[in-house]
Parts: sequence; structure tokens; C-alpha cells
Amino acid sequence: MQFKMIHNNLNVADLKKSLNFYREAFNMHEVKRINAEDGSFIIVYLEDGSSSHQLELTWLRDMDRPYELGDNEFHLAFKVDDYEAAHKLHEEMG
Repeated sequence: MQFKMIHNNLNVADLKKSLNFYREAFNMHEVKRINAEDGSFIIVYLEDGSSSHQLELTWLRDMDRPYELGDNEFHLAFKVDDYEAAHKLHEEMG
């Protein structure tokens, strides 16, 4: 079974400011965007052009204060060549 890390997620309070920062600071550009039909969130995936690893920025409409460390929805995402085997292994691990 081969796992491949595909993205990391960060929640952001100001999507436009964050997109500008990652473009100017790291030359990252938008490759995909998901807009919730109800406007409650926007997810933007960024790449640097030299690897397939992505940075996912998530903006939540209803977040009404600056993020604190415990609020951030940080996660690691992996792609696997054998989903069924991976699922079985993780179920066995509890």
C-alpha cells in the first residue's frame, strides 16, 4: 500500500489577503476553488508549480473573531493506491 501526502489545510480569516500573501511570499497560485452554494465557505487550493503538494485555504463566513490555535481545522491529507486495504488497516487499528 502506497500513501502520498497531497495537501495541508489552514483556515483563514481574510481569504484575499491570504491569497496575496502566498502568491507574493512563495509564488503559490490557485489551482482549484470550491464555493459553498449557500456562501458559508470557500476552499482554495494553491500549488507552487514544482510539486503536486497543495495548500488548502478555507474561509468560513460565520467565523466572527480572529482564529486561535485550537480553532484551526488543521489536517493532513493522503492519497493511497489501495483504499480498501488502507481502510481495513485503519479499522483494525481502531
